[in-house]
Amino acid sequence: MKLAVVTDSTAFLSDKIKNHPDLFIIPIPVILDGKIYNEGIDIEADAYYELLKNSKEFPTTSQPALGEALELYQHIASQGYDTIISIHLSSGISGFVRNLNTIIDFDPKVKIIPYDSKITSAPMGYMVETALLMAEQGQSFDKITKKIDAIRSSISAYMIVEDLNNLVRGGRLTNGAALVAGLLKIKPILTFSDGEIVLFEKIRSSKKAFARVEDLIGQRISELQQPVQVSVIHANNLQAAMEEKEKLENLYPEISVNIAHFGPVIGTHLGEKALGFTISIA
Repeated sequence: MKLAVVTDSTAFLSDKIKNHPDLFIIPIPVILDGKIYNEGIDIEADAYYELLKNSKEFPTTSQPALGEALELYQHIASQGYDTIISIHLSSGISGFVRNLNTIIDFDPKVKIIPYDSKITSAPMGYMVETALLMAEQGQSFDKITKKIDAIRSSISAYMIVEDLNNLVRGGRLTNGAALVAGLLKIKPILTFSDGEIVLFEKIRSSKKAFARVEDLIGQRISELQQPVQVSVIHANNLQAAMEEKEKLENLYPEISVNIAHFGPVIGTHLGEKALGFTISIA
C-alpha cells in the first residue's frame, strides 16, 4: 500500500508534519468584502484577523470546488499512490466531505476514503498526523482507520466565544437565535455534538466558564484512563491560550498541553478571541 493523506486547510498541523511528502491540503475559500482568499495560500490567520477588523461586510466561507479535489486526486494517483484517505472538516459545518463521495470512483486502481473528522483544527490535524506516521511504520490501512476512529470517538471539545453573532449569522449554531435572545450576561460553553456546534452549558461569567472547562478536561482525563492529547486553540488570542495552558498543566501535571490556532475559516464562524479546548486519546 502506498497511502496519501488529504486534508483541508482548517486542520492545524504540527511543524513536523505539515511538509510531509505524503500529505496534500485542499484550501477552503473565505470571502471578505467581495474578495476570495484561499486559506493557507492567499491569507494566514494573523493577516486575516487584521482584515476582519476593518471589513465592511460579514465574512462568509465556501466549499472548495469538487473539480479541484478531483484534480488533486488525479495528481496523487499519477504519483503512484493506490490509497487515499481524505480527512476533512466536520460535515456538521460543511458538506464538502459528503460531496467527495461523488468523485471517488474516477480510477478503479485507487481506493479513496472520504473521512468525516466530525471536528476541525487541532484534533483533525492529530488524526492526519497519526495516519501519516502509522503509514510510515508500515501499519495496515485497517489499523490506521481503527486508530483514527478511536481518536475521533474519544474527542471532547469545548468553546468559549466572545460573540455568538458570527455563529448565528453563519447558521453554524443550533437554535442560536433563541440562545442569543436569552443570553443577557450569560457566558455559554459550546461543544460539538455529532459534528455540530451546540450549546453545552450556560455559565454566569467568563471566569466561571473557564473554570468549568478546566474541570471538564480533568473529568475526561480520568475517564479516558490512558495518555491523552490536549489542545488549547485560539482565534487571535494567544495570551489567553498561554494562560489556560499553564492552568491546565498546573492542575493536571501528567499532561502536556498544545497551543493551536483557528485559521480564517473557523475564525469566521467563531469570531476573534474565541478559545477552544480539545482532548482525545493520544
